[in-house]
Amino acid sequence: MTYLSSNQLKQYNDEGYIAPINILSTEEATEARKEIELIEKKIPNEIDKKGRYNVHLISPKLDAIVHNSKILDTIESIIGKNILVCGTTLFIKNPKEEGFVSYHQDAKYIGLEPHNWVTAWVAITDSYEENGCMKMWPKSHLEIRDHNEKFNEGNLLTRGQTVEGVPVSELKSVELKAGQMSLHHPRIVHGSSINNSNDRRIGFVIQSYIGTNVKQILGKNSVQVARGIDHYNYHKKINRPISLIDQNDIKIKKAENDNLHNIFYKGSEKKGSY
Repeated sequence: MTYLSSNQLKQYNDEGYIAPINILSTEEATEARKEIELIEKKIPNEIDKKGRYNVHLISPKLDAIVHNSKILDTIESIIGKNILVCGTTLFIKNPKEEGFVSYHQDAKYIGLEPHNWVTAWVAITDSYEENGCMKMWPKSHLEIRDHNEKFNEGNLLTRGQTVEGVPVSELKSVELKAGQMSLHHPRIVHGSSINNSNDRRIGFVIQSYIGTNVKQILGKNSVQVARGIDHYNYHKKINRPISLIDQNDIKIKKAENDNLHNIFYKGSEKKGSY
């Protein structure tokens, strides 16, 4: 069992995140990377830009991570025993490219209410200072903050949404070995810089695990039941993939990503590449 300790729960509640947590072996993380890169080879551009969402719907290995019992134990400690999967995102930073993530709060644009949900960031490769690991602003999860929408070049976020004036001296780097993960609160301010290393930095983000009482107020999401029972039935259910890049699963992924695109750009006249 990998349920969180009282100290870990206190850290999550006080600081807004926990890291590192050991989840996958190095070999399992390597196998996940191989599957991601096999998809890139077999279907070029399938997981680029806005295609990076919900890759678990076409990849059995990524789907297995989503439903990993060690991860679900930690999630249950935070949101309870009835757990839904509301989507995933691949954050791939290739070496020397200008990709970065501006400081932002997930809860600002995702439309999931109430905030009985949590994001798991699983390192498929090592994630450290040089290759652009995540940085958290501890205790920033206590309120929703204003964001500027910059739509700026190289920003891996949909609108380039940015919290200004983040105090650099208070930021904490979340360095993870391949197979480790962090958990973060919907409202914590976080971001990451460009990859200055010689290898890719790959993060597989389950964004997010939600309690069954959580609604999507900006559009519609389909979900998988990860654990427990959904007594509310606010969301359509989708099945887990059986084989790699099945044609029907690709269609389901596209439909889900179109839904997500509508949620992320709700109320915006401008659209970004992500």
